[in-house]
Amino acid sequence: MRIALPTCSNLPDWEVDDGPLHAAFADRGVDVERPVWDDARIDWSRYRACLIRTTWDYQEKRQAFVAWAQRIAQMMPLFNPCTIVEWNTHKSYLRDLEQRGLPVTPTVWLNPGELVDLSRILSERGWHRAFLKPAVGATARETLRFEATSAGLADAERHLHRMLQTETMLLQPYWSSVETGGELSAIFVDGRLTHAVRKVPVPGDYRVQDDFGASDELITLSDDEVALARRCMAAVEPNGHEPLLYGRVDFLCDDDGRLRLSELELVEPSLFFRHCPTAADALAEALCRRLG
Repeated sequence: MRIALPTCSNLPDWEVDDGPLHAAFADRGVDVERPVWDDARIDWSRYRACLIRTTWDYQEKRQAFVAWAQRIAQMMPLFNPCTIVEWNTHKSYLRDLEQRGLPVTPTVWLNPGELVDLSRILSERGWHRAFLKPAVGATARETLRFEATSAGLADAERHLHRMLQTETMLLQPYWSSVETGGELSAIFVDGRLTHAVRKVPVPGDYRVQDDFGASDELITLSDDEVALARRCMAAVEPNGHEPLLYGRVDFLCDDDGRLRLSELELVEPSLFFRHCPTAADALAEALCRRLG
């Protein structure tokens, strides 16, 4: 059996997190290949299934990516399903989760072409530091943290003027806890919490991705953190069907120490298998079982 683990054409050479997953498939006699998702030369009919992994350039061409996922899903099993791909690649999914009662990071939605009075919004919200990010984004693309000062607001307004020409933006409070406590990620495989990591940026930064020198470590979540992670995954599990094959719940502590959902990653997240190879084994086993 041969399966596809789609990637992108500009995958960093240092990205080796899926090594344990490749080994787990090999142990089961499954051949894996990593075709570039938007390479027109790929013959997708060669594969028994498609497990999206490192397609980390989709944010620049989301419509094409969603169309690709829909096409692949007509040919073979796609994990996670194309409905999840469409829903989860635009951060409007956070609105849905908030409506389902989850403690999502407070967000002001800024639409393309909208005139925004940042000073007024921050004053009304009581935010002294804030954060901007695009509704379609990954790897901290086009994000900006800023102070509610004249200089900070001027930088943010310039950033918004450029971005709102074509994109929806999210305005959120900036919580300094990310600089010390980092962002927590809970990883689920086949509906089960397998492990969790803490991602900590380099001193003075807020970006928790490897690309910016951040570090990560295996951690044990508190009971409250486990409960929140499970609530988040349960909010998107299909009723009466198998759980999603994989997912990652990211959360932070706000300035009052309360847990807040920052992202729910269901399409192409790093699953930190280097910290927990047994989770990679569980994912390979679950996929093979679903394929019969």
